[in-house]
Amino acid sequence: MKVNRDQFMEDGYLVLREVVPPENLNALRESYELMVSRQREIWSKERGPNDPPGGVWETSPQPRLLLGRDPLAKRIDEETASTVEIWAHENMQGASSELLGAEDAGVTEMMLMCSPVKDCGPAAWHRDHHPIDTAPLQGYIDDIVETGPRYVQWNLSLYDDNVLWVLPGSHLRVNTEAENRQLLADPKTPLPGAVQTHLNAGDGVVYILPILHWGSNYSRKMRRTIHGGFSNHTHYQAFDYIDFLSLAVQDKFHRWNERSEQMQGWTENALRAVIEKNSTDYHAALENLHPERGEKGKMLSTVFLCKAACFVALEHGCQLTDIPDDLKNRGKGFHAITLNWGPPFAERFTKEEAVTLWERFKPVDALLKTDEELYLPGFQSGPMHYYFNEMPANFGVADFIQTWEL
Repeated sequence: MKVNRDQFMEDGYLVLREVVPPENLNALRESYELMVSRQREIWSKERGPNDPPGGVWETSPQPRLLLGRDPLAKRIDEETASTVEIWAHENMQGASSELLGAEDAGVTEMMLMCSPVKDCGPAAWHRDHHPIDTAPLQGYIDDIVETGPRYVQWNLSLYDDNVLWVLPGSHLRVNTEAENRQLLADPKTPLPGAVQTHLNAGDGVVYILPILHWGSNYSRKMRRTIHGGFSNHTHYQAFDYIDFLSLAVQDKFHRWNERSEQMQGWTENALRAVIEKNSTDYHAALENLHPERGEKGKMLSTVFLCKAACFVALEHGCQLTDIPDDLKNRGKGFHAITLNWGPPFAERFTKEEAVTLWERFKPVDALLKTDEELYLPGFQSGPMHYYFNEMPANFGVADFIQTWEL
């Protein structure tokens, strides 16, 4: 699969044809349809007392399967192993590695987006970005410009699909004032300059977050679109399907998992260096976590570590009165791009260490938010006290280290 990385970096997306080889398409459809049937059984059992018999299948404007998570991961078998193996195909994994500038990109999430049972119309324009528990948008932009993306996301269509629109170049800038006005007035109509991605069955669109994009029409037209992404690291919460995969693909998944275990170790090293006020170890951990990142990239990693420290403290029950409730409610899961590894990671630290860790990172957190409640359209966050766009001004890793002595 040939890719044009220069065009990808400039536009923020690429449409790639026949990512699924035509001779494999029907069999892959059948495998995914089996998974849809199995997920529908789960949703039916999980429905609430006031839900229709199909539960989420009947109520969601875009029913979504999460293949890598329990309980669905336990339903993957020899009949449906191809729903996982497609992610390791050279046309996806190889192309993603090239676009990321990585030797061996790993799968982060494996999903399937389905058509609803009734016409639901358009969604809202948005960036797949939550500044409250990750980092301000400018931090991502600076890092992409400086070194390249850390994550790429895919829509891979099993049937003809023209739902997704993207705004070329928006991964490298904040919203314009005109865009904000339109998004506030009506976030469900095309933005000037936007492009509709027309995918034939088997085609894919791969894009750089946080590009502005839009689900233009969730209708009853048959839609089965594989969705997820690739990064340097990942974190598989369920691995029940591994024995059903080919040996070559098993090796890939084990390799990605081992690397992610190492990433967790380096994350712990970074946080312990902060506890111990060891600047040499902190710099070494940053370099291990994100090799060859520039100064702005290392500051972005520091913001990610700040959020990880917050969630470690919250998981230990520390009373962080200076943390808004909307952030407290977002710390329970793994984030593919960030360094928040979820609740089990917090067990590596004692409560006393968690308190010390948060005290060290509080100066960073203070620079990321304001007393005033803020809101900007086009994000997956409501009003909040954290900045949507702005990174701390004139503040880098060296300045963070200096705060340890105050």
